Amino acid sequence: MAVVTLTTDFGLRDPYVAEMKGVILGLAPDVRLVDVTHDVDSHDVVGAALALEAAVPFFPRGTVHLAVVDPGVGTARRGLVVRQGHATFVAPDNGLLTPIFTRGAWRAYALVTAELRLARVSRTFHGRDVFAPAAAHLARGVAPEQFGPAVDDPVLVPWPEVRAVGGAVAGAVLHVDRFGNLVTSIAADAVEDAGPEASIHIAGRRLPLVGTYADLPRGAAGALIGSSNRLEVAVREGSAAAMLKARRGTPVALSSRTTTTTKGKARKARTTSWKKS
Repeated sequence: MAVVTLTTDFGLRDPYVAEMKGVILGLAPDVRLVDVTHDVDSHDVVGAALALEAAVPFFPRGTVHLAVVDPGVGTARRGLVVRQGHATFVAPDNGLLTPIFTRGAWRAYALVTAELRLARVSRTFHGRDVFAPAAAHLARGVAPEQFGPAVDDPVLVPWPEVRAVGGAVAGAVLHVDRFGNLVTSIAADAVEDAGPEASIHIAGRRLPLVGTYADLPRGAAGALIGSSNRLEVAVREGSAAAMLKARRGTPVALSSRTTTTTKGKARKARTTSWKKS
């Protein structure tokens, strides 16, 4: 049974997600639909990219990932079908698939074939009328190249990059989850290299490195390797985002006990545009 995931900023108050699912099931009745999230902040392309990046590795081979956060709907922006590894992606060409283009060789195609979309296409709801039919046809076995011409210049968004600063590792907050935990751009490998006495510097504070949330006193802040395999800043039974007044882009530095604090040197994490493999 084919699997199609859905990632959007549509929420669940309105019928938009249900309409997309209805279109998919009408074309591919046997497909299994999985919601990644529909709570991406409105128009937050980077937030959708992060959610997709986190979820993709846990799905079976052949999964079709449909992601729609589309502030440019109805304009000249392209729609894309992208095959990367053992997965296929359907999304607007607005940077939402940026992390996918770093996972190895990929092939992308523009969504232009009229026969593979609904007969009537609303200029304000391509998620239902263009992207959902594409996902259904892919789940039924239609080849990506049948959707349109090849694309070799997809839109990429800048992304925080980890770098060495004065003997420390500097990164930035990538995501604030619903618990107020701060997921950073610093990977677990860097944390392990820093050793068990490592400390984290964020918002003018030095925080200890712990193994899990319960290792902290209630209401205390610390850092740990989270389930996304990245350094995460948390407050036990509280919100690190609220306590530290941090958000996406807030600088974070990781240092060993013998490394001097790099306050001032790590105010901004350098960004880079990801390139085609």
